[in-house]
Amino acid sequence: MSRYDGVETAAILVPDGAGGRREVPYLRRRTPADPASVRPMATHRVAADDRLDLVAGRYLGDPTAFWRVADANAALDPDALVAPEAEGRDLVIPVAGV
Repeated sequence: MSRYDGVETAAILVPDGAGGRREVPYLRRRTPADPASVRPMATHRVAADDRLDLVAGRYLGDPTAFWRVADANAALDPDALVAPEAEGRDLVIPVAGV
């Protein structure tokens, strides 16, 4: 499942550079779940060599599901979750597929 699964689409008309207009489709804003409502499956203590995709792969079975871990921890910058200054912190690992 993609992080954009179920996100509504919209379109906007923009100038086409030739005096006309063209329609450009886009995804509306995705609203992540409230971290307080996340069902934790586990916690992971951040180590010096951690990468978020590898953490997601280990716990969720899918390295591309790193965004689930980011959402569960209210991270705007997923890389910050495993940055050197995050070493020793606990990450919430959400229940897979929820």
